[in-house]
Amino acid sequence: MTDWIKAANPTAPITTEPEALGAARASAIAIFIGFLTGAIGLIWQWLNPQDIDAIVAQAGAADPQAASVAAASVQAGIWLGVALVAIQLILGVVQWRSPNKILAILFIVLVAFGIVMTAAAPLLAGMVPNVPATPGWQIALSLVILAIQMILLIAGLRGLNRLDAIQMNESR
Repeated sequence: MTDWIKAANPTAPITTEPEALGAARASAIAIFIGFLTGAIGLIWQWLNPQDIDAIVAQAGAADPQAASVAAASVQAGIWLGVALVAIQLILGVVQWRSPNKILAILFIVLVAFGIVMTAAAPLLAGMVPNVPATPGWQIALSLVILAIQMILLIAGLRGLNRLDAIQMNESR
């Protein structure tokens, strides 16, 4: 357990190749956390269809055509979510088996974007009519999860850099 805590710490010294590999795999753990939160979100949507039905009903209150567009958009959004969660699982497995900097950097950018969008959610809530505001607890929980992911991704990138340096020194 202490090895994983050390590997996830972005400030811990990395001196050996196994330590560097463990730190590099922290980025895969961050990707798996994103997969789990996405999967939980999708399961929540399937278990609570009344939330989606309420949004579609609000959209169709004034215009029946808007209701059909909203219903189609919701279905497309759900299937897009399923595809993205599946891709995230695949990328997490790839990152675990063969850690690389490109995936770590890509997910750092995506998590940073997620932090900005989540923090901006209360500001954007009033801009779109008939869209319910995201509860404060959900925003706070999302920000905590995203912060944990960011720490793990930074630790992973640091481990990847150190792993490259160790392997370069061994090849000389």
